[in-house]
Amino acid sequence: MRFLFYDRVNELEKGRIVGTKAFSLSEEYLHGHFSRAPLVPGTILVEAMVQLLGWGIIHAHDFRLSAIVSVLEGVTIANSRLRPDFEARITAEILSTSASDSLGRAWLDAGGTRIAAVDRVIFSHFPAPRPEALRELFRYCSGLGTQDLHSPERGA
Repeated sequence: MRFLFYDRVNELEKGRIVGTKAFSLSEEYLHGHFSRAPLVPGTILVEAMVQLLGWGIIHAHDFRLSAIVSVLEGVTIANSRLRPDFEARITAEILSTSASDSLGRAWLDAGGTRIAAVDRVIFSHFPAPRPEALRELFRYCSGLGTQDLHSPERGA
């Protein structure tokens, strides 16, 4: 993964994950993109929501699987002219999950206003060859560090 579009995971429980992302003018993807008046692309907002939901699904399955997006439906971007220099709160929920796939939804708020939402995301699952390595990657990418990440079924 070249870009992470969240900065930190703030809350993590079975079926729900909440994170934050500060969108600043120094973001690499903004260089040369609308150089006089940079805008945060709506696709980046969608990617941020999907990345966080994906990790929530992987956590819910105790890092025994990985997940790839299969379907996105009901995408809403409330403001297509978003300037950088805001912090967003990203919330993602798993609506249903099985061994083969998961259904979830996510939304992104900034300053108390809903900026973007995805009503329906379906992820296909595939086995993770090294669950412990995936768990360590999540610890690193989430900012949770050494926080205990036991299986939700065994109690986190």
